[in-house]
Parts: sequence; C-alpha cells; structure tokens
Amino acid sequence: MARLKKEFNPNHVKQRKRRPIIYIICEGEETEIRYFKHFRSRNCLVEVTPMPSKHKAAEHLVRNAGRLIGQAEYHPKDGDEIWCVFDCDDNSSESLKTAVNTAEKLGYGIAFSNPCFEYWYLLHFIPHNAYLRNAAEVIHLLQSRNRIEGYEKNLDVFHLLLPHQSEAVERASARLRQLSQHDIPIISRDSNPTTTVHMLVEYLNKQARK
Repeated sequence: MARLKKEFNPNHVKQRKRRPIIYIICEGEETEIRYFKHFRSRNCLVEVTPMPSKHKAAEHLVRNAGRLIGQAEYHPKDGDEIWCVFDCDDNSSESLKTAVNTAEKLGYGIAFSNPCFEYWYLLHFIPHNAYLRNAAEVIHLLQSRNRIEGYEKNLDVFHLLLPHQSEAVERASARLRQLSQHDIPIISRDSNPTTTVHMLVEYLNKQARK
C-alpha cells in the first residue's frame, strides 16, 4: 500500500534567511548613483537614493538619512546598513566632525571624499597625494590621456574603472595610513586629498561574494 503523503504544515517550513539591504544615501544626484547601482546583484541588495538639496550639508545628510528611506524595511539586527556618501564641499571641519559623531551614534557608515567623489576615480589610474584645489582640478586630471579622456559628470564609467579597482583600494588605503601617521582627521577639511569610498566598495564586494 502506498504511503500517504504527510499533510502540509506551514509551521514546519524552514524560513529562508533574508538578505541584508544596503541603503546608500548620496549627496550627488548623478555620479555616485550611477556608480553604486552597478553593485546590485542577487546577493547584494543595494538601494541608492539622492539626498534632497536642503539636507546636503554633511551633518544634515547623516541626521536625515534614516528618514529618507521612508517606508522601506530597515533592520540593522538582520545586517541592514545605511551608508552616507558625501564630499567635503563647503562643510567646516566642525560640521564634518558632527556628521561623524552622529553616524557613529546611529550606526551608519560614511563614504567621504575630499575634495570630490572623482578623486576615487582618479586613484584607479594614479596614486595622487598632493593637494587638489577643487573638483575641477580632479576632473582635469581624470580627463588626461590613458585615463578617461571624455569624462563628464553624467557619464557611466564603472566598467572602465573596474579593472583597476584593486589598485584604487590600495592607493586609498595608503593615503589614509599616511594621514593617520600625521594625526590628520580623515573626515575633515585638512585631509585633502582623501577618500573612504573604498571602504564601502569593499563591503559591497564582500556582500556580493556571500
């Protein structure tokens, strides 16, 4: 006699573990969003959101990041993270320090660039530790021969950068070590040039490999 099938019991169904969501709140509305969307994958759930202009000062961006994800599910205990991505811009060192303290209190990550996000791009091609006057100078260096000659803010360059990503990570890390040796706060006006974007990139890559 054929065995009877067991009656289905939903309480005995093993729950599939929910993958963490990484919420990236960006100061920029084009460059950073285009870049970080490429990290989305089956194993790496990434939500990238621009910050409204009224909150773009570093301390306001960090303080309001949680509100910006709105009704989205945010469960830090399940591994969800919020990362705030912003440049030095006109922020004072005191404002940047407040942003850091607030992020630490709330458990957020910070991907900071001084003077601008494109400095992270530049490190894919050369090590550069000399002072940079502004974003225009960084972009000019990025547009040099054998880099990204036609670079513009709205250009998606992720696949041009990807082959050099490990070099950029090492150069960014080396710059942080150099600043630390001189007791210069990383997230401050005095750290020009610097970036901590590589920390977020490494975290996203790690999530994608799980």
